[in-house]
Amino acid sequence: MEEETGFYVGYDFHPCYEINNVSKIMRRTSSTICTLLYIFLGLLSVITVCGNLLVIISIIYFKQLHTPSNYLIVSLAVADLLVGIVVFPLSTSFSLSYCLYYRNLFCKIRDSVDVILSSTSISNLCCISVDRYYAVCQPLTYRSKINTGVVLVMILISWGISILVAVGFIIVEVNQGKCQDNCFSDAVLEKVFAPMISFYLPVTIMLYIYLRIFLVAQRQARSIQIAAESGATVSNMERKATKTLAIVLGVFLMCWLPFFLCFSLQLLGGVSVMVYETLNWLALSNSMLNPFIYAFFYSWFRSAFRMIISGRIFQGSTNTKLF
Repeated sequence: MEEETGFYVGYDFHPCYEINNVSKIMRRTSSTICTLLYIFLGLLSVITVCGNLLVIISIIYFKQLHTPSNYLIVSLAVADLLVGIVVFPLSTSFSLSYCLYYRNLFCKIRDSVDVILSSTSISNLCCISVDRYYAVCQPLTYRSKINTGVVLVMILISWGISILVAVGFIIVEVNQGKCQDNCFSDAVLEKVFAPMISFYLPVTIMLYIYLRIFLVAQRQARSIQIAAESGATVSNMERKATKTLAIVLGVFLMCWLPFFLCFSLQLLGGVSVMVYETLNWLALSNSMLNPFIYAFFYSWFRSAFRMIISGRIFQGSTNTKLF
């Protein structure tokens, strides 16, 4: 069976499936662990959908939030919302373990949508870091460089690149289905080049940008310290900048880096199915966490959320001041 998938070592499958050692046929099971797993994944999907819906409704409804910067957050929230609506259910019904054996239409749809939305989410995070760079490091030229037109182009590029990467995955999969033993170049393209474009390059850009932001924030804090002759001010500002960047980069890398490292290292040998599938769900959970990181962090979003959840938006106005 290892030769058939070329993917893993051993027989550690999804807890909702079992394989007949004689016929090598995989079938679904209905164990207690499987039921609990589906309930847990269902809750993740619901939280992801609700969180990102709150972000989208807040920005669309309140005119005060109609800014180019927030349009990037809407694009991110739309991608993450679709992950909760489409990718989570598809990945639950047609798991990685199942799709390694049965490459049917739904598995191909799951993979394609997963690649498009996950790559778009990562690209949007990268665009948000560029926006923050200009806002912090070049505040005097920020409004002229990051306007609605520029942001729309960034959003179109993010979605366009993700679609191209997904198309590349489909082409590679078709070629691998046709070739016999000479699929190494296609495997390199899928396992190395595609992750480089959809993950490693955006991550490198984000790390560089956030490092620049942190250094600029430190210089600004020192300037304030010199002017005010107060050590407490600089200390508070530096702690806040460090905490914000640690949350943004830490959670993002915690969710995505293990998955992509595992994905790329498949060329070097077999990878456990359960490890790979667990890392896949960890990566997808970033779509659930993004609303908390990029929206709940701001006080005006929290005010908007409270108004939406309490139903006060039906009594107020779109011009309600949030800050």
